[in-house]
Amino acid sequence: MAVKVVIASDSFKGSVSAVEAVSYLEEGIRRVWPEAEVDGIPVADGGEGTVDAFLHSLPGERITVPVMGPLGAPVQADFALLNDGTAVIEMAAASGLPLLAPEERNPMCTTTYGTGQLMAAALDAGCTRMVLGLGGSATNDGGAGVAQALGVKLLDAQGRSLPPGGGALNRLERMELSGLDSRLANIPIVAACDVTNPLCGPQGASAVYGPQKGADDEMVWELDEDLAHFARIGLACTGRDVAQVPGAGAAGGLGAGLLLFTNAQIRSGITTVLDTVGFDRRIADADLVITGEGRIDGQSICGKTPVGVAQRVKAQRNIPVVAIVGGIGPQAERVYDYGIDAIFSTAPGPITLEEAMDNSNTLLASAAERVARLMQAVRT
Repeated sequence: MAVKVVIASDSFKGSVSAVEAVSYLEEGIRRVWPEAEVDGIPVADGGEGTVDAFLHSLPGERITVPVMGPLGAPVQADFALLNDGTAVIEMAAASGLPLLAPEERNPMCTTTYGTGQLMAAALDAGCTRMVLGLGGSATNDGGAGVAQALGVKLLDAQGRSLPPGGGALNRLERMELSGLDSRLANIPIVAACDVTNPLCGPQGASAVYGPQKGADDEMVWELDEDLAHFARIGLACTGRDVAQVPGAGAAGGLGAGLLLFTNAQIRSGITTVLDTVGFDRRIADADLVITGEGRIDGQSICGKTPVGVAQRVKAQRNIPVVAIVGGIGPQAERVYDYGIDAIFSTAPGPITLEEAMDNSNTLLASAAERVARLMQAVRT
């Protein structure tokens, strides 16, 4: 009887996309089981590759529009419009860290305005539902830019509109919501992310993620105070208290902004993707599931793709789940309690990061072949 293998892999960041990773892993599987039924499912947790993951598994089109980048310069950003009316948006496409050079990173100034423009473009295209991936942001503005792009007026004590960036939020005096795009009231929105951080405090957006966006210690403190002020004004104007909601701190507080100004629900990114691509149905008759991403460690249990895939499998089937990864970090063994049965590294031995990234295709295929040969030995 033919073997069925489901490959549900994320991207290996800086190296290969999720679509490419799935292809290379399938190549290795077929070296051992040429007649195997292989169902490749590129997946993502709300960050880079989310649009590609949906378009690979579901019918739809990619739409490109000009929007404002994180520092105001125009950028071309994509979103997906699926045939069922779902718009899939990566906030990083308009407001992401990869759009900036390292010396340009400054969360005091960066804005999510372009993400709001993407949402407006999706509404213009006729979407009836949105999935908004919150990974990879360059911003720390609490979603203020999104709100402004969608018609909310954020005003200081003199009635002037706030300039872009998280550093301006301390001047916020009131919000005028009458101009908010009325179409949002009828659109279910899923904010997909892999973090549960609140908006403010030691585990908040500024403290945990601000430094990687260019914030020094003084800026982190100021940005945290600014987001707390934003939440207080938001509560006064909308009646919604979002400061401590898990996930409100995602994407520099964009999670909080979406909760304030839309009917969004914050959900696990990998759960959202697996639901939408029909993952449960696709593993119903599988013999093996392979998952993967660039690195696995003790933090992978907090919403990362391999653990999300494994937990979903084990909830239904007692079949092996193997993670193939580029790097194995401290406390990676924690994932064994969350459904992953074995971890295989793509590295065949001592190897530099550059060598690993330059040879991702052959290394991924070889790792998948090793997994298949072990499984074949067990089966026989």
